[in-house]
Amino acid sequence: MRRISWMLAMVLVLSALLAACGKKDAAAVVKDLNEVVGEMESYQGAGVMTLHTGDTPQQYKVEVWHQKPSYYRIALTNAKKDVTQIVLRNDEGVFVLTPSQNKSFRFQSNWPDNQGQVYLYETLIRSITGDSTRQFVDEKDSYVFDVAANYNTHALVRQKIWLNKADYAPKQVEVSDSNANVVVDVKFDNFKFGAEFGKDAFDMQRNMTAATEGNGNIGAGSEGTPATDPQSSTEQQPASDSSGEVSDGQTGISGSDEQEGAQDPASTDQGAEEPTMTAPEESEGFGVVEPTYVPEGVKLKDDQIVEESGNYSVLLRYEGMYNYTIFEARPQDRAVSLAPSRVVDLGFTWGMMSGDALQTLTWMYDGIEYRITSADLPENEMKQIALSMQEQSGK
Repeated sequence: MRRISWMLAMVLVLSALLAACGKKDAAAVVKDLNEVVGEMESYQGAGVMTLHTGDTPQQYKVEVWHQKPSYYRIALTNAKKDVTQIVLRNDEGVFVLTPSQNKSFRFQSNWPDNQGQVYLYETLIRSITGDSTRQFVDEKDSYVFDVAANYNTHALVRQKIWLNKADYAPKQVEVSDSNANVVVDVKFDNFKFGAEFGKDAFDMQRNMTAATEGNGNIGAGSEGTPATDPQSSTEQQPASDSSGEVSDGQTGISGSDEQEGAQDPASTDQGAEEPTMTAPEESEGFGVVEPTYVPEGVKLKDDQIVEESGNYSVLLRYEGMYNYTIFEARPQDRAVSLAPSRVVDLGFTWGMMSGDALQTLTWMYDGIEYRITSADLPENEMKQIALSMQEQSGK
């Protein structure tokens, strides 16, 4: 009897020691995460983001830099199409850059404070600490949280976040819809806290020119922090007829006075005189890109070529439950002048939402400028339409 009591006591002691030195519960991890974010000065991460929104998954290389207090640089590269776009935040504002087209848009915005991003560490930790119903699993090398998704869209409901046990760095994120289907998946290849960046790492002009110079060392710190610009590995050069102007999405100021007050065919009032239109036909270097997603109760009314000063653009008009137009063009030597607008995350790139009663979502991708304009189409529907167009090729 005494022997059994002694063995039981030893088991209890060993269990207590293991509990004290072993696994952490969710509360302990959340406490640690709050401390990590509070002490964090900078980080640099890279990985692959996959969008499962169409018939074929679309993959993008993603690179994220952050430095306190509010500097950000995020580069998204479509490896298949060899296209890179960058969103940048510095003391001058928020910029959306397309280096291969030598185009940039500027905003006075507090992004990303007001909009979550699946590849930003702060967003992930905020999702974990802010969900009181979080689910927690302790795996071999990772802490896994299943929490509510908070990305300003009803299409994304839940997300699973894998954190490295050693330093709480993100390893993987899966964001799912209401049917538990994974819509967005991000896998980090590397992630480093305390990254050091050069003084020009978050400079707009430096990021625009780094690609053309083939310089992959932009922003590298004194210790050689990996800071390769994804665009530097491509062969693309800026369009020879591009002036490199900056369009100000907040004030509407454009780098070209000729275009001030130019009318957008996609937002023409019904009572106003419309541009000259002809039946669709192929023109050199341009094809119609039609969305694969159309809201229920909506159908294509017509598609026409818009002739403006010898340049051809495409106008698609939809009607039904919602009424909207899609405008497509390959900008030549012209600035894109926008009304006061805000940055919108489209997953594969960033767009600009402008207007009030009549809203326009504008984005640049693969050398084409797109605009969706409507008085009644919800923003979520606009984003879903845009997402369905990025995997299409002009026909």
